[in-house]
Amino acid sequence: MDKPGSHPRIPRRKIGVLLVNLGTPDDASPKAVRRYLAEFLSDKRVVEIPALLWQPILRGIVLTTRPKKSAHAYGLVWREDGSPLAAITRAQATALKQAFGPDVVVDWAMRYGNPAIADRLAAMQAAGCERILIAPLYPQYCAATTATANDKAFAALAGMRWQPALRTLPPYHDDAAYIDALASSVRAALARLAFEPQALITSFHGMPQRTLELGDPYHCHCRKTARLLGDALGKDTIVTFQSRFGRAKWLTPATDTTLAALPGQGIERVAIVAPGFSADCLETLEELDIRGRETFMSSGGTDFAYLPCLNDSAGSIAMLTTILSRELAGWTDAQ
Repeated sequence: MDKPGSHPRIPRRKIGVLLVNLGTPDDASPKAVRRYLAEFLSDKRVVEIPALLWQPILRGIVLTTRPKKSAHAYGLVWREDGSPLAAITRAQATALKQAFGPDVVVDWAMRYGNPAIADRLAAMQAAGCERILIAPLYPQYCAATTATANDKAFAALAGMRWQPALRTLPPYHDDAAYIDALASSVRAALARLAFEPQALITSFHGMPQRTLELGDPYHCHCRKTARLLGDALGKDTIVTFQSRFGRAKWLTPATDTTLAALPGQGIERVAIVAPGFSADCLETLEELDIRGRETFMSSGGTDFAYLPCLNDSAGSIAMLTTILSRELAGWTDAQ
């Protein structure tokens, strides 16, 4: 059937894969950090305090004092190609572009900041993606990470006349491909060290204790990842939680207090890895590798090593190809 001349152009059908990570300011200035923190800390999934109580605190003391301090921290890890998190997520997407065939478009977005999820979904739809896999790169499910990324994607669909079909990547905290990639990465990093650690610490991003009590599986997912990684390595790990914020009770033990206490227990050589982060970022490069190192060494430690995240390594890309191909099954087979 002939189309009328006014009929809009319909591109060739494609499938989309949108990698999503947490977010980053546009630059390391206090102004950009303030804008980023305002968006991040206004998310009701992140701060579960009624807005009437929280917003005056956020707009007052938090956004008045925190941006300058955070901007300094970002400045310590900022790269020539931008924020480490953004640069590495972009590199992951680039490495995956040819992994699923010519009719699969791979892109990336940030939950907070740029590129925005809604903008990239609109671009994918305009390019002909009628089916899109949203892939939050959080191995362990948490409402404050996985769920809010999915929320933002579905909210974007609400403004579309012609909505693409969506799938979401499940948590992969105990997936064999993920554990194998982690174990291989840790083994290789340990082999490069000039010392033998007495302990391996697995540090996960912290969450308020209340989230566990409300049924969030995050704590259990972290514990299972650490146990499976330890099994694969043939050694136990010390599980800790980092990045506490505010006065609420958070998941324990805390990474910083653990690092301060270990030398007094006779453990003076440690290595630390952050399995919950798919890419190195402020929380790993500044909080662990810089401040964590300072805490441990000033407490009497002699040797400290931060082991990098999977990032865009060959092992990481192979793992992501495996788990994403599984979720694309039925879509790519029908192309």
